[in-house]
Amino acid sequence: MRLRTRIKLALIHRADQGKQNLMILMTGAGTFLIGFLLMNFAEYFLLSSVTQELIALLGLILAIVGVIIAAFGYICLSFLRIFRVINTDTAHSSKKKKS
Repeated sequence: MRLRTRIKLALIHRADQGKQNLMILMTGAGTFLIGFLLMNFAEYFLLSSVTQELIALLGLILAIVGVIIAAFGYICLSFLRIFRVINTDTAHSSKKKKS
């Protein structure tokens, strides 16, 4: 099987995993929220110190990771679903033309 076909099948399979994709999106949103709250906690509740900066850095890293995970989940939920519909319609129309 060609690489292009394997990638296409993997993307279609990922698009069919709706509950898992939603969990990925929600995990990313939760991770972002924890990071955001850590940054706010460090800014408003801690005195200026190295500890404050380290907690803010941890919050920033968590927020960035959360955004990446949430974006992946969103792409899987929306764009891959559209990709699957387009490819399914294309596959059905090409089979009808051959018949």
